[in-house]
This record gives sequence, structure tokens and C-alpha cells, in this order.
Amino acid sequence: MSFRNVPLAVDHERDKSTLFTAEIRAEIDAHIAKYPPAWKQSAVMPALTVVQDANGGWLTTELMDDVAAYLDMPAVSVYEVASFYGMYDLEPQGRHKVCVCNSISCLLQGSEELIEHVEHKYGVRSGETTEDGRFTFKEVECLGACRHAPAVLLDKTYHENLSPESLDKLIDELE
Repeated sequence: MSFRNVPLAVDHERDKSTLFTAEIRAEIDAHIAKYPPAWKQSAVMPALTVVQDANGGWLTTELMDDVAAYLDMPAVSVYEVASFYGMYDLEPQGRHKVCVCNSISCLLQGSEELIEHVEHKYGVRSGETTEDGRFTFKEVECLGACRHAPAVLLDKTYHENLSPESLDKLIDELE
């Protein structure tokens, strides 16, 4: 996704009361409340997660603009966060996400075999979605499960110590 010709400042004229649904605003407000009032912008990551989840798993430029307006911060700062962290997706995703950790601990315990298995069996490379839209496959840095590597994040559930066969079983159970 390109961010050319995007506004670099907050559009203060925008009516913030019409942004998002009441439920989304309430959820973002709950995260904002965890920070001192002057640090409202610190809720940018949870706000992006809330909005991404509500939008079927990905962020549009317009949604990031709405987050920026809601948090009173420059749009470019929101774009920087969304494009830096791997948990945010800037393109449509499959109905599910299969994320295989590729950090050193997982690589030493077989994640490379998992990655190659998914690529060959399901015909997708990292960052791609299966033809049927069933899942998007991603290689990710560190899922924080080094003790029981290799680790996979399937949607929002962590799975550890997987083999190609056990990963296939999890994928087969999707929908």
C-alpha cells in the first residue's frame, strides 16, 4: 500500500462523533482510559487492532485516518505504526490467518519445514492468500513461544511444538 499524497496532519474539522460505531468508540475509549489524558495517542496500537478486527482483518487508509482523527494525532504517525508492525494488514486477508514464526528458536526447531510445507501443500507463499480465500499465510518474527518452538498463530490462538502433520490438522479444522 502506498501512502503518497496522504494528509500529514489531523483534520480537526472532521466530526469525531460519526467515526466508527458506538461499540468501536467504546472499545477504543476503554484503551484510551488506561493512559493519562495527555497520552491519548498511546492507544494507537489497540485502536488499530479494534478497527482492523471490525473491518474483516485489514486496515484501509480511510480507517487509519479515522483512528488519527479520533486520537488527535497526525495521520502519518498512524500509518507508520500500521506499516511497521506485522500484526496489521493493509490489504484484504483470507478468512483466517496462519502465521508461522521464523525467529531463530523456531527455525532451529523446525519452522522452516512448516513454512515449506504450507507453501507446497497449499500453494501460497508468505503474504499470499489461498485461491479459495480460506487463509492468508504469513511468516512472522517471534511469537514469544521459544520454549515450545516451533510456534504458529492461527487467527488469535497460539499453537506450539507443531509438525507439518499437526499444522495440517489445525488448518483442516478451519471452517
